[in-house]
Amino acid sequence: VQLQASGGGLVQAGGSLRLSCAASGRTFSSYFMGWFRQPPGKEREFVAWSGGSTYYADSVKGRFTVSRDNAKNTVYLQMNSLKPEDTAVYYCAADPNPRMRVSAHSWGYWGQGTLVTVSS
Repeated sequence: VQLQASGGGLVQAGGSLRLSCAASGRTFSSYFMGWFRQPPGKEREFVAWSGGSTYYADSVKGRFTVSRDNAKNTVYLQMNSLKPEDTAVYYCAADPNPRMRVSAHSWGYWGQGTLVTVSS
């Protein structure tokens, strides 16, 4: 599985962005897809995952929405009401069955990351 993330950029606080992650391979629909982020100077952290259901980090719940289009092999992260603390490099990840879905170590495939900068 190869992943290509896009959609990052500079946005003012309160604004919105939609990230996309295009995946190669014929088994996309059976994979869990996740979003993680790495703020400047910090470790990579969980944001959201999509499988048969969805799950979000508390810090983004109610503001971010993960969705997927299996026909296009693409997963999206709609980010609304952005805050300066959302500034990070955002990564998409894929795995057939991540054991600990909120842990980056459980995910086997990663995209290259896309930078989101939220100005105050």
